[in-house]
Amino acid sequence: MDVKQIEAKVMDTPVPEVAKVALAYSGGLDSSLCIELLRRKYGVDDSGIVPITCDVGQGQEEIDAGNAKAKALGFEPIMIDLTEEFTEHWLARAIRANSDYEGYPVSTSMTRQLVARTVAKKGLELGCDALMEGSTGKGNDQYRMHNVFKMFAPDLEVLVPVRDFDLTRAEERALCEAWGVPVDERIEGGDDKTMWCRSIASGAIGLDQQLPDDIWMWLVPPRAAPDEAEEITLTFEQGIPTRLNGRAMPLGRLVPELNVIAGRHGIGRIDMFEDGIMDLKSREIYEAPAAHVILRLRRDLEQFCLTKDELAFKAGVDRTWAHLVYHGMWFHPLKAELDAFCEAASRFVGGTYTASLYKGNIEITKRESETSLFSPEVRSIKSTGFSQQMAKDAATIRGLPFQILAKRGGLE
Repeated sequence: MDVKQIEAKVMDTPVPEVAKVALAYSGGLDSSLCIELLRRKYGVDDSGIVPITCDVGQGQEEIDAGNAKAKALGFEPIMIDLTEEFTEHWLARAIRANSDYEGYPVSTSMTRQLVARTVAKKGLELGCDALMEGSTGKGNDQYRMHNVFKMFAPDLEVLVPVRDFDLTRAEERALCEAWGVPVDERIEGGDDKTMWCRSIASGAIGLDQQLPDDIWMWLVPPRAAPDEAEEITLTFEQGIPTRLNGRAMPLGRLVPELNVIAGRHGIGRIDMFEDGIMDLKSREIYEAPAAHVILRLRRDLEQFCLTKDELAFKAGVDRTWAHLVYHGMWFHPLKAELDAFCEAASRFVGGTYTASLYKGNIEITKRESETSLFSPEVRSIKSTGFSQQMAKDAATIRGLPFQILAKRGGLE
């Protein structure tokens, strides 16, 4: 690959004049290259480059790797710990809304917007005239970041160099190598990890590409999982898991611990076609062991505790919630209003579930709830809870519209 041609493409592309830029810096290939582009293309002095790293639960190893790259590039990022906010506020809302977009437990969609808000506010505080992030022009994150940047810093320039210079992944790598930007991307396309879900090589997986066993962080493929099932208990209060195996813990501890337990039993692999914000399909790979278990049990618990009408209405709310968040609309007024409904609907969603985990399967073995609407003493065909004869008149009345339809004819 001719680096000179790539450099010429970058240098020939017009860019706005900026002096101080807040960069959403993760330490990945894109954001690391952004630092060198700020120097070489945008002409920003080192004093005007403000890398900001947000901890959203990606793990200390990833943060340390990003800091090491920043040091090699001559910077020390501003570190902002968002783990408690992400877990106790953002993730809690996602769980109450049964966070699911086409089978994907909404995660990166949230963290991109949390990071964007944080970078925008910090950029304003530090007197920056621009914000920068490393999205491509083919993916979803450019929209999520841009929406939030414009909500919290509407007058600042938004710089997205990978997209704006039309760089391919191979061209980015070539520039990094030529300019001495450190890159240690183990998987082409990289990965994005939070404790709720890990996205692997987004947009880079081929249609029939086989996935090696060593790409997983928590997941043990079912064929290699233990031959003995493992039983867990999970307790929910107002729709949120609060105890794992009888031990009370916040989401920030419960989710990582459950990732390890469920992952070793082959639970949490997602291989799907995803319809992105641009209505273009991509094959996406995720691993989300804890999310699989929590959402599976929680949906069952909702069925246990909510009325039929609540469940029917909430199904639409959940779909809309996921659509809004996936499409970069976390701060849209409608999303806040849906949160309010989900919180109210979760008031009686409480109880303790026992489940058996075995080679990719989750089997519910025991359900306990003091707020359930399950009444076998009335509903069971074994009970004498009410006289069946009372239902005769109700059935007659319920059948009247069909009797009238019969008189009109035309039935097949």
